[in-house]
Amino acid sequence: MSARRDLVAVFADAPTRSRTALIVLLAALLMLPLALDRYLLSVMILILYFAYVGQAWNIMMGFCGQLSLGHALYVGLGAYTAAALYQHFGIIPWVGMVAAVLVCVIAATIIGWLAFRFGISGTYFALLTIAFAEFTRIGFDHFGWVGGSGGFFLKVVQQDRFDLLNLRGHPLMFYYLALGLAVLGFVLSAWLLRGRPGFYFRAIRDNEEAARAAGVNTFRYKMYAIQVSAGMTALAGVFFAFFYNNLFPEQIFNIGRSIEIILAPIIGGVGTLFGPVLGAAVLTLLSEGINEALAAIGHEIPGAKQILYGIALGLSIMFMPHGIWPGIARRFGFARSREETGEGHDA
Repeated sequence: MSARRDLVAVFADAPTRSRTALIVLLAALLMLPLALDRYLLSVMILILYFAYVGQAWNIMMGFCGQLSLGHALYVGLGAYTAAALYQHFGIIPWVGMVAAVLVCVIAATIIGWLAFRFGISGTYFALLTIAFAEFTRIGFDHFGWVGGSGGFFLKVVQQDRFDLLNLRGHPLMFYYLALGLAVLGFVLSAWLLRGRPGFYFRAIRDNEEAARAAGVNTFRYKMYAIQVSAGMTALAGVFFAFFYNNLFPEQIFNIGRSIEIILAPIIGGVGTLFGPVLGAAVLTLLSEGINEALAAIGHEIPGAKQILYGIALGLSIMFMPHGIWPGIARRFGFARSREETGEGHDA
């Protein structure tokens, strides 16, 4: 009941324009598939997916100030856990999700304990997250039970089915699953940000020494941040596995995957609620747009997407260092304070 009251309070305390925008956006997203063909539906699925994983990463970096460059670790572990349980033992993915979350929370706990107990932070913590992701990638390359480097494949079914129990079937089903994840990520992030955990997270982010001096158990709350972020990312991994039906260690644990996860909140606005959503939309539409343009003229540029991401990131840093969302929120009255726009810190 307390959590429900907190969520109601979060919605009630938001500026009227923000509440209206949320309702309109959600209604539009619920109806949008009626106007989309299969390709555009897949683009929207990607946007919602990256919005969700961006929110998960944002809890660690945007709220708590802990930079992870190895978040693909949790996508991969979550994906392989649920997929292997389904393929080898027939365990439905909804149960596999629980196992995936547990595996990722355990992994995050190990990483967090090693880092935070021994004072590893900043660049060194970021390098530690990369190292764990790379070690895991190498390990899965030689893990024959899940296919090793040759890949792990789920049985493909007819896409006109709607088998929600086993997450098999039509892209429309995956669209609404992705929308559900995006809403879950947004609501959970809002609840954390406006509650006591968010208050302590921001205190640690802004000045960890001052937070510790004020009595905040910084070790405990940094552990909370990495565990919640990893658990959320595990769900994205399960979605990834059952949407694409194939997993390759080189693909899913690669640092490029981690970079894709963090770009949306960075460009949209680190530490904000709408930033990851807006960043995911901008980056995905730009990426798909450039791919379609190149295909139309019959050219292929290797690494075009990565070049585009680099340009977008550079422009964002130069002209919008706090991201796209803070300027929009300030201009149209979607936030009451600098903290709500993400400009209350130096992220």
